[in-house]
Amino acid sequence: MKRILRILMPALLLAVFGTPAHAQFREEAFSQTYNDDPADPKDSTDVLFSFRDFFGGVTHKHDIKIGVMFAGSTVFLGSSQIYNRDYWKLPLVYGGILAPAGIGVWQNMKGNHDAAAWWFAGAGVAWWGALMDGVISYKPDDYPHPGKATLYSLLVPGLGQIYNHETWKLPLYWGIIAGGAHFYSLNRTNYLRYQRIYREMTDDDDSNDGPISAERALYFRNVYRRYRDYSILVIAAGYLLQVIDANVFSYMHDFSVSDDLALKVAPTVMPTGLSYASAGHSPAFGVHVGFTF
Repeated sequence: MKRILRILMPALLLAVFGTPAHAQFREEAFSQTYNDDPADPKDSTDVLFSFRDFFGGVTHKHDIKIGVMFAGSTVFLGSSQIYNRDYWKLPLVYGGILAPAGIGVWQNMKGNHDAAAWWFAGAGVAWWGALMDGVISYKPDDYPHPGKATLYSLLVPGLGQIYNHETWKLPLYWGIIAGGAHFYSLNRTNYLRYQRIYREMTDDDDSNDGPISAERALYFRNVYRRYRDYSILVIAAGYLLQVIDANVFSYMHDFSVSDDLALKVAPTVMPTGLSYASAGHSPAFGVHVGFTF
C-alpha cells in the first residue's frame, strides 16, 4: 500500500499544481451564479430563534416553524397551546405545572424535602406533557413532518421511529439505551462500594483490616468510575443517534431508489476547445462521473 502511495502522490501533485492544469478551468466558472432565487435572511443558520418571530406566531400574525414554537414554549408556558388555538387546555397546563411547583416550594420550606421532590417531579411531568401536546397538535395533517419526528425523539426515545413507521428500529435504539443504563447502574454500585471501602481503609481507625487493601480499593474505584462514565456516553450516543435517525429518515420518507440506479466512473480527456478549458494549452485529463437512474 505504501509503495502504491509513493507512485500516485507525485502524479497527483503534478496534476494539481502542474502548468497544464493550472488554467484548466476559467475563473468565471467559480463565480457564476446558478440560482436566481434571492436568499431570505430567515434561511440563515445564524437565526436560530427570534422573539419577534415567536410572538408574532403566538399572536397569530403569521405561521412559525415547529422548532420556534417548541423552543418558546419551554419558557413561556402554554404558548404552544395558544399557537395551536387549543385555549381550553391552558387551565390544565397552568394548573398542572404551577400547582405542584407551589406545593413543592411549601413542602420544602417546611423541611419535607422528600415530599417536595415528588411534587417538583410532578410539575416536571406536567411541563413535559404540555410540550408533547404542543408537538402533537402542530399541523396534525402534515405528514411526514421532520420537525415532529425530531421532537418526538427528543421527548420520548423511539417515538420518532414510530412516527416514521419504522418500528423495526426500536429494539436497536432501546437496546443501546437500556444496555447503557444497566451497565451504568452496575458500575455505579461497584464504584460506590469500593469508594466506601477505600474511605474505611484510610481513616484513623486501626481496626480496619479487611481483605481488600486501600490501594486495591482505590484501583477498583477508579476502574468502575471510568466504566460508569463510559456507560453515560453509550446512553447519550444511543439517544443522539435515534434523534438523528428520526430527522433524516423523515426527510427521506418519499425518496425512492430505482433498481436501475448506477454510478459509472471513468477517466476522460477534456479538449482545449471546450468552454471550461483554457485555449492554447494541451488537453486536460480528469475523471468522468456519470449517474444512471
